[in-house]
Amino acid sequence: MTSTENHLSITHTDPRSHARRGTLSLPHGLVETPAFMPVGTAASVKAVGHREVERLGYRLILGNTYHLFLRPGLDIIRQAGGLHAFSNWPHNILTDSGGYQVFSLAPFRKIKDEGAYFRSHIDGSYHTLTPERVVRVQEGFGSDVQMVLDVCTGFDAPRKEAEAALKTTSAWARRAYEEYGRTDDAYQGLLFGIVQGNFHHDLRRQSAEEITSIPFPGFAIGGLSVGEPFEVFREFLTSTARLLPAEKPRYVMGIGTPEYILAAVENGIDMFDCVFPTRIARNGTIFTRDGRIALKNERYKDDFGPLDPDTPDAFTEGYSRAYVRHLLKASEILAPMIATVHNLNFLAVMMSEIRTSIAAGRFAEYKETFLRRYTQGAAHG
Repeated sequence: MTSTENHLSITHTDPRSHARRGTLSLPHGLVETPAFMPVGTAASVKAVGHREVERLGYRLILGNTYHLFLRPGLDIIRQAGGLHAFSNWPHNILTDSGGYQVFSLAPFRKIKDEGAYFRSHIDGSYHTLTPERVVRVQEGFGSDVQMVLDVCTGFDAPRKEAEAALKTTSAWARRAYEEYGRTDDAYQGLLFGIVQGNFHHDLRRQSAEEITSIPFPGFAIGGLSVGEPFEVFREFLTSTARLLPAEKPRYVMGIGTPEYILAAVENGIDMFDCVFPTRIARNGTIFTRDGRIALKNERYKDDFGPLDPDTPDAFTEGYSRAYVRHLLKASEILAPMIATVHNLNFLAVMMSEIRTSIAAGRFAEYKETFLRRYTQGAAHG
Protein backbone atom coordinates (compact mmCIF):
# COMPACT_ATOMS: atom_id res chain seq x y z
CA MET A 1 0.00 0.00 0.00
CA THR A 2 0.94 3.67 -0.14
CA SER A 3 -0.40 6.49 2.00
CA THR A 4 -1.07 9.91 0.51
CA GLU A 5 -3.25 11.44 3.23
CA ASN A 6 -1.91 13.60 6.04
CA HIS A 7 -1.98 11.69 9.30
CA LEU A 8 -0.93 14.60 11.54
CA SER A 9 -3.44 17.23 12.57
CA ILE A 10 -1.78 20.34 14.05
CA THR A 11 -4.11 21.94 16.60
CA HIS A 12 -1.85 24.58 18.20
CA THR A 13 1.42 26.39 17.50
CA ASP A 14 3.56 28.37 19.93
CA PRO A 15 3.98 32.07 19.06
CA ARG A 16 7.59 32.29 20.28
CA SER A 17 9.02 29.07 18.88
CA HIS A 18 8.34 26.36 16.31
CA ALA A 19 6.69 24.13 18.92
CA ARG A 20 3.41 22.58 17.84
CA ARG A 21 0.73 20.39 19.32
CA GLY A 22 -1.34 17.93 17.36
CA THR A 23 -2.81 14.48 16.95
CA LEU A 24 -1.24 11.66 14.98
CA SER A 25 -3.72 9.20 13.51
CA LEU A 26 -2.38 5.64 13.41
CA PRO A 27 -3.98 2.22 12.86
CA HIS A 28 -4.22 1.46 16.59
CA GLY A 29 -5.57 4.83 17.66
CA LEU A 30 -4.69 8.47 18.11
CA VAL A 31 -1.42 9.72 19.62
CA GLU A 32 -1.21 13.19 21.16
CA THR A 33 1.90 15.04 20.03
CA PRO A 34 4.56 16.00 20.94
CA ALA A 35 5.02 12.43 22.15
CA PHE A 36 7.84 10.59 23.87
CA MET A 37 7.89 6.90 22.95
CA PRO A 38 9.22 4.31 25.43
CA VAL A 39 11.54 1.79 23.84
CA GLY A 40 10.65 -1.89 23.94
CA THR A 41 13.52 -3.27 21.88
CA ALA A 42 12.51 -6.92 22.15
CA ALA A 43 8.74 -6.19 22.31
CA SER A 44 8.99 -5.35 26.00
CA VAL A 45 9.70 -2.09 27.82
CA LYS A 46 12.23 -3.44 30.30
CA ALA A 47 11.17 -3.84 33.95
CA VAL A 48 7.57 -2.70 33.43
CA GLY A 49 4.40 -4.41 32.24
CA HIS A 50 2.45 -3.12 29.26
CA ARG A 51 -0.58 -2.37 31.42
CA GLU A 52 1.55 0.03 33.47
CA VAL A 53 2.85 1.69 30.31
CA GLU A 54 -0.74 2.05 29.13
CA ARG A 55 -1.88 3.39 32.53
CA LEU A 56 0.79 6.09 32.37
CA GLY A 57 -0.84 7.35 29.18
CA TYR A 58 1.48 6.05 26.47
CA ARG A 59 -0.17 5.05 23.21
CA LEU A 60 2.92 4.49 21.07
CA ILE A 61 5.95 2.39 21.95
CA LEU A 62 8.92 1.06 20.01
CA GLY A 63 10.09 -2.35 18.93
CA ASN A 64 13.27 -3.10 17.01
CA THR A 65 13.28 -4.93 13.70
CA TYR A 66 16.87 -6.13 14.00
CA HIS A 67 16.38 -7.76 17.38
CA LEU A 68 12.91 -9.17 16.68
CA PHE A 69 14.03 -10.46 13.28
CA LEU A 70 16.78 -12.46 15.00
CA ARG A 71 14.71 -13.52 18.02
CA PRO A 72 11.99 -14.81 18.08
CA GLY A 73 11.86 -14.35 14.30
CA LEU A 74 9.16 -13.25 11.88
CA ASP A 75 7.52 -16.69 11.66
CA ILE A 76 6.77 -16.84 15.39
CA ILE A 77 5.39 -13.30 15.43
CA ARG A 78 3.20 -14.03 12.42
CA GLN A 79 1.90 -17.22 14.05
CA ALA A 80 0.98 -15.15 17.11
CA GLY A 81 -1.07 -12.81 14.94
CA GLY A 82 1.43 -9.96 14.71
CA LEU A 83 3.50 -8.00 17.18
CA HIS A 84 0.52 -6.46 18.98
CA ALA A 85 -1.06 -9.82 19.76
CA PHE A 86 2.29 -11.45 20.52
CA SER A 87 3.25 -8.79 23.07
CA ASN A 88 -0.29 -8.06 24.39
CA TRP A 89 -0.03 -4.36 23.54
CA PRO A 90 -3.30 -2.97 22.13
CA HIS A 91 -1.99 0.42 21.06
CA ASN A 92 0.48 1.62 18.43
CA ILE A 93 3.96 0.24 17.76
CA LEU A 94 6.76 1.91 15.83
CA THR A 95 9.53 -0.42 14.70
CA ASP A 96 13.01 0.86 13.95
CA SER A 97 14.46 -0.67 10.81
CA GLY A 98 17.61 -1.97 12.49
CA GLY A 99 19.80 0.58 10.75
CA TYR A 100 21.14 1.90 14.05
CA GLN A 101 21.95 -1.59 15.28
CA VAL A 102 23.81 -2.28 12.06
CA PHE A 103 25.76 0.93 12.77
CA SER A 104 26.43 0.14 16.44
CA LEU A 105 27.52 -3.43 15.65
CA ALA A 106 30.05 -2.29 13.03
CA PRO A 107 32.52 -5.16 13.55
CA PHE A 108 29.76 -7.62 12.64
CA ARG A 109 28.47 -6.04 9.40
CA LYS A 110 29.26 -4.98 5.87
CA ILE A 111 27.31 -2.42 3.87
CA LYS A 112 26.81 -3.08 0.16
CA ASP A 113 24.51 -1.52 -2.43
CA GLU A 114 22.11 -4.43 -2.07
CA GLY A 115 21.78 -4.19 1.68
CA ALA A 116 23.44 -4.80 5.04
CA TYR A 117 25.20 -8.10 5.63
CA PHE A 118 25.75 -8.87 9.29
CA ARG A 119 26.57 -11.57 11.78
CA SER A 120 24.15 -12.10 14.64
CA HIS A 121 25.40 -10.96 18.03
CA ILE A 122 23.36 -13.83 19.49
CA ASP A 123 24.72 -16.93 17.75
CA GLY A 124 27.09 -15.70 15.05
CA SER A 125 24.79 -16.68 12.18
CA TYR A 126 24.90 -14.59 9.00
CA HIS A 127 21.95 -12.55 7.71
CA THR A 128 21.09 -9.97 5.08
CA LEU A 129 18.76 -7.02 5.48
CA THR A 130 17.75 -5.23 2.29
CA PRO A 131 15.44 -2.20 2.15
CA GLU A 132 12.75 -4.39 0.62
CA ARG A 133 13.09 -7.16 3.16
CA VAL A 134 12.94 -4.72 6.06
CA VAL A 135 9.64 -3.30 4.75
CA ARG A 136 8.20 -6.81 4.43
CA VAL A 137 9.38 -7.88 7.88
CA GLN A 138 7.76 -4.84 9.47
CA GLU A 139 4.60 -5.46 7.46
CA GLY A 140 4.64 -8.98 8.92
CA PHE A 141 4.99 -7.51 12.41
CA GLY A 142 1.96 -5.28 11.73
CA SER A 143 3.94 -2.15 12.65
CA ASP A 144 1.84 1.01 12.86
CA VAL A 145 4.90 3.04 11.88
CA GLN A 146 7.86 1.41 10.21
CA MET A 147 11.21 2.95 9.37
CA VAL A 148 13.25 2.60 6.19
CA LEU A 149 16.61 0.88 6.34
CA ASP A 150 19.29 3.57 6.47
CA VAL A 151 23.01 4.00 7.13
CA CYS A 152 23.93 5.92 10.27
CA THR A 153 27.41 7.41 10.82
CA GLY A 154 29.12 8.45 14.03
CA PHE A 155 30.09 11.95 15.15
CA ASP A 156 33.73 11.50 14.16
CA ALA A 157 33.07 9.84 10.78
CA PRO A 158 35.17 11.17 7.85
CA ARG A 159 33.27 13.22 5.29
CA LYS A 160 33.72 10.57 2.60
CA GLU A 161 32.05 8.01 4.84
CA ALA A 162 29.18 10.44 5.47
CA GLU A 163 28.78 11.05 1.74
CA ALA A 164 28.70 7.32 1.01
CA ALA A 165 26.15 6.75 3.78
CA LEU A 166 23.95 9.53 2.41
CA LYS A 167 24.05 8.08 -1.09
CA THR A 168 23.14 4.61 0.16
CA THR A 169 20.42 5.93 2.49
CA SER A 170 18.74 7.81 -0.38
CA ALA A 171 18.93 4.83 -2.73
CA TRP A 172 17.56 2.48 -0.06
CA ALA A 173 14.76 4.94 0.77
CA ARG A 174 13.55 4.93 -2.85
CA ARG A 175 13.63 1.13 -2.95
CA ALA A 176 11.84 0.89 0.40
CA TYR A 177 9.06 3.22 -0.74
CA GLU A 178 8.58 1.23 -3.93
CA GLU A 179 8.30 -1.97 -1.89
CA TYR A 180 5.90 -0.25 0.54
CA GLY A 181 3.67 0.47 -2.45
CA ARG A 182 3.48 -3.27 -3.10
CA THR A 183 2.41 -4.27 0.41
CA ASP A 184 -1.06 -5.69 0.98
CA ASP A 185 -3.96 -3.22 0.99
CA ALA A 186 -4.97 -4.57 4.39
CA TYR A 187 -1.72 -3.26 5.87
CA GLN A 188 -2.31 0.31 7.07
CA GLY A 189 1.03 1.08 8.72
CA LEU A 190 2.99 4.20 7.77
CA LEU A 191 6.54 4.21 6.37
CA PHE A 192 8.83 7.05 7.48
CA GLY A 193 11.90 8.22 5.59
CA ILE A 194 15.10 9.12 7.45
CA VAL A 195 17.34 12.13 6.82
CA GLN A 196 21.06 11.54 7.35
CA GLY A 197 24.08 13.67 6.35
CA ASN A 198 26.19 13.46 9.51
CA PHE A 199 27.42 16.82 10.83
CA HIS A 200 27.76 18.66 7.55
CA HIS A 201 25.07 21.23 6.76
CA ASP A 202 25.35 20.76 3.01
CA LEU A 203 24.98 16.98 3.33
CA ARG A 204 22.00 17.39 5.65
CA ARG A 205 20.39 19.69 3.10
CA GLN A 206 21.09 17.27 0.27
CA SER A 207 19.72 14.34 2.25
CA ALA A 208 16.58 16.25 3.22
CA GLU A 209 15.95 17.24 -0.41
CA GLU A 210 16.35 13.66 -1.61
CA ILE A 211 14.32 12.03 1.16
CA THR A 212 11.45 14.57 1.15
CA SER A 213 11.14 14.24 -2.63
CA ILE A 214 9.70 10.79 -1.86
CA PRO A 215 6.08 11.06 -0.59
CA PHE A 216 6.60 9.33 2.74
CA PRO A 217 3.79 9.80 5.30
CA GLY A 218 6.39 11.07 7.81
CA PHE A 219 10.05 11.91 8.21
CA ALA A 220 12.72 11.24 10.81
CA ILE A 221 15.99 12.97 11.57
CA GLY A 222 18.61 10.28 12.06
CA GLY A 223 22.27 10.39 12.97
CA LEU A 224 21.94 12.79 15.91
CA SER A 225 22.72 12.05 19.56
CA VAL A 226 25.57 9.78 18.44
CA GLY A 227 28.26 11.25 20.69
CA GLU A 228 28.24 14.91 19.68
CA PRO A 229 28.12 17.77 22.25
CA PHE A 230 24.67 19.13 23.06
CA GLU A 231 25.32 22.45 21.28
CA VAL A 232 26.24 20.59 18.09
CA PHE A 233 23.14 18.44 18.44
CA ARG A 234 20.96 21.53 18.80
CA GLU A 235 22.60 23.29 15.85
CA PHE A 236 22.00 20.41 13.45
CA LEU A 237 18.57 19.63 14.86
CA THR A 238 17.50 23.23 14.27
CA SER A 239 18.81 23.43 10.72
CA THR A 240 17.54 19.99 9.68
CA ALA A 241 14.06 20.42 11.15
CA ARG A 242 13.55 23.48 8.94
CA LEU A 243 14.04 21.29 5.88
CA LEU A 244 11.15 18.92 6.65
CA PRO A 245 7.55 19.39 5.46
CA ALA A 246 5.46 21.19 8.07
CA GLU A 247 2.32 19.17 7.36
CA LYS A 248 3.86 15.76 8.09
CA PRO A 249 5.03 14.21 11.37
CA ARG A 250 8.65 14.83 12.34
CA TYR A 251 10.58 12.35 14.44
CA VAL A 252 14.02 12.72 16.02
CA MET A 253 15.48 9.32 16.75
CA GLY A 254 17.28 8.50 19.97
CA ILE A 255 16.64 11.35 22.42
CA GLY A 256 14.98 11.04 25.83
CA THR A 257 16.24 13.55 28.41
CA PRO A 258 14.39 16.76 29.34
CA GLU A 259 16.91 19.16 27.80
CA TYR A 260 17.01 17.25 24.51
CA ILE A 261 13.23 16.81 24.41
CA LEU A 262 12.63 20.51 25.01
CA ALA A 263 15.10 21.44 22.27
CA ALA A 264 13.32 19.09 19.88
CA VAL A 265 9.85 20.40 20.73
CA GLU A 266 11.09 23.97 20.32
CA ASN A 267 12.08 23.08 16.77
CA GLY A 268 8.73 21.59 15.80
CA ILE A 269 9.51 17.91 16.41
CA ASP A 270 6.49 15.71 17.10
CA MET A 271 8.02 12.39 18.19
CA PHE A 272 11.16 11.12 19.93
CA ASP A 273 12.35 7.96 21.65
CA CYS A 274 15.27 6.73 23.69
CA VAL A 275 16.32 3.78 25.86
CA PHE A 276 18.05 6.19 28.26
CA PRO A 277 15.18 6.84 30.73
CA THR A 278 14.55 3.13 31.34
CA ARG A 279 18.22 2.14 31.15
CA ILE A 280 19.32 4.57 33.86
CA ALA A 281 16.33 3.55 35.96
CA ARG A 282 17.61 -0.02 36.08
CA ASN A 283 20.86 1.36 37.48
CA GLY A 284 19.06 3.42 40.10
CA THR A 285 19.09 6.88 38.50
CA ILE A 286 15.83 8.81 38.37
CA PHE A 287 14.55 12.08 36.94
CA THR A 288 13.33 14.75 39.35
CA ARG A 289 12.31 18.37 38.82
CA ASP A 290 15.66 19.25 40.38
CA GLY A 291 17.74 17.15 38.00
CA ARG A 292 18.78 13.51 37.86
CA ILE A 293 19.78 11.74 41.05
CA ALA A 294 21.61 8.46 41.55
CA LEU A 295 19.81 6.68 44.37
CA LYS A 296 22.79 4.42 45.10
CA ASN A 297 24.64 7.42 46.52
CA GLU A 298 25.32 7.32 50.27
CA ARG A 299 23.46 10.59 50.83
CA TYR A 300 20.12 8.86 50.16
CA LYS A 301 20.49 6.04 52.71
CA ASP A 302 18.34 7.93 55.25
CA ASP A 303 16.31 10.07 52.84
CA PHE A 304 12.76 9.00 53.59
CA GLY A 305 11.18 11.50 51.23
CA PRO A 306 9.39 10.57 47.99
CA LEU A 307 11.31 9.91 44.79
CA ASP A 308 10.07 13.25 43.44
CA PRO A 309 7.27 15.10 45.25
CA ASP A 310 6.27 16.91 42.05
CA THR A 311 5.56 13.77 40.01
CA PRO A 312 3.65 11.34 42.23
CA ASP A 313 2.32 8.09 40.80
CA ALA A 314 0.03 5.36 42.10
CA PHE A 315 2.63 2.62 41.55
CA THR A 316 5.55 4.43 43.18
CA GLU A 317 3.62 6.25 45.91
CA GLY A 318 4.94 5.52 49.40
CA TYR A 319 8.35 4.27 48.28
CA SER A 320 11.07 6.49 49.72
CA ARG A 321 14.49 7.20 48.25
CA ALA A 322 16.05 5.35 51.18
CA TYR A 323 13.91 2.27 50.55
CA VAL A 324 14.62 2.13 46.82
CA ARG A 325 18.32 2.62 47.57
CA HIS A 326 18.14 -0.35 49.94
CA LEU A 327 16.48 -2.46 47.23
CA LEU A 328 19.20 -1.47 44.75
CA LYS A 329 21.95 -2.41 47.18
CA ALA A 330 20.20 -5.72 47.87
CA SER A 331 19.77 -6.37 44.12
CA GLU A 332 16.03 -6.70 44.54
CA ILE A 333 14.02 -6.80 41.28
CA LEU A 334 11.48 -4.33 42.66
CA ALA A 335 14.06 -1.50 42.55
CA PRO A 336 14.36 -1.22 38.74
CA MET A 337 10.59 -1.67 38.46
CA ILE A 338 9.90 1.29 40.76
CA ALA A 339 12.57 3.47 39.14
CA THR A 340 11.41 2.61 35.62
CA VAL A 341 7.77 3.43 36.30
CA HIS A 342 8.90 6.64 37.98
CA ASN A 343 10.99 7.79 35.01
CA LEU A 344 8.27 6.94 32.51
CA ASN A 345 5.72 8.77 34.64
CA PHE A 346 8.06 11.76 34.93
CA LEU A 347 8.29 12.02 31.15
CA ALA A 348 4.56 11.40 30.66
CA VAL A 349 3.73 14.26 33.03
CA MET A 350 6.35 16.47 31.38
CA MET A 351 4.93 15.77 27.91
CA SER A 352 1.40 16.56 29.11
CA GLU A 353 2.63 19.86 30.53
CA ILE A 354 4.45 20.63 27.27
CA ARG A 355 1.29 20.02 25.23
CA THR A 356 -0.72 22.21 27.61
CA SER A 357 1.85 25.01 27.42
CA ILE A 358 1.80 24.94 23.60
CA ALA A 359 -2.00 25.12 23.57
CA ALA A 360 -1.79 28.15 25.88
CA GLY A 361 0.91 29.79 23.76
CA ARG A 362 3.38 29.61 26.65
CA PHE A 363 5.83 26.89 25.66
CA ALA A 364 8.84 29.25 25.65
CA GLU A 365 8.09 30.25 29.25
CA TYR A 366 7.54 26.63 30.26
CA LYS A 367 10.87 25.56 28.77
CA GLU A 368 12.75 28.37 30.50
CA THR A 369 11.13 27.72 33.89
CA PHE A 370 11.56 23.95 33.69
CA LEU A 371 15.22 24.09 32.68
CA ARG A 372 16.13 26.76 35.24
CA ARG A 373 15.08 24.51 38.10
CA TYR A 374 16.22 21.28 36.46
CA THR A 375 19.74 22.49 35.68
CA GLN A 376 20.20 24.36 38.97
CA GLY A 377 19.14 21.28 40.89
CA ALA A 378 21.50 19.11 38.88
CA ALA A 379 24.36 21.52 39.59
CA HIS A 380 23.75 21.27 43.32
CA GLY A 381 22.90 17.56 43.31
